[in-house]
Amino acid sequence: MTDAPLGRSAAFKVLTIGYVGSTGPGVAATVSYVSDAGRHVIFDPGMVASRDDILAPLAELGLAPEDVTDVVLSHHHPDNTMNAGLFGRARVHDHKVEYLDDKWTNRDAEGYELTPSLRLIRTPGHSPEDITLLAGTDEGVVAFAGDLWWHANGPADDPVAPDRAVLRASRRRVLAAADLIVPGHGSPFIPTEATPV
Repeated sequence: MTDAPLGRSAAFKVLTIGYVGSTGPGVAATVSYVSDAGRHVIFDPGMVASRDDILAPLAELGLAPEDVTDVVLSHHHPDNTMNAGLFGRARVHDHKVEYLDDKWTNRDAEGYELTPSLRLIRTPGHSPEDITLLAGTDEGVVAFAGDLWWHANGPADDPVAPDRAVLRASRRRVLAAADLIVPGHGSPFIPTEATPV
């Protein structure tokens, strides 16, 4: 059995490619836009050198911040959440709650579907709260995996991970479902046998 969503109608664009440590001048999140069935989703609107790194590519798609319907936070580290407030009309999703205005709706992220092509799954490892957004596209399943991988090379041993065995199990779960992985601080990559587990 796979976690892959049944639908294949989602589309996505990486708005800005992040970096961390030796791959860049500081820390920036990889911020992505995903659309399906009238939903306009921003994944991990975290730290960036300038908010224009998020807003300008979004504008190129013909979208303003108020057009965004959903924000998905892979986990609650500030480098992945810093700019969530740019999207004041959006529902915000994390591992256990959907937030909108002054409403707090408890729901487990595990298996939660935003649409038939967009599914959240729990993937703890980098933190206990990690989730991944699986998007079914016409070219395959894209996993927006947050910091399960910072970039294509891992790191193999995440220095932040509280339990290495839990991280490895979540990585294996995502690898079983995904054709393309969008990591937390690097370019999208196609998983291979060399991908750190």
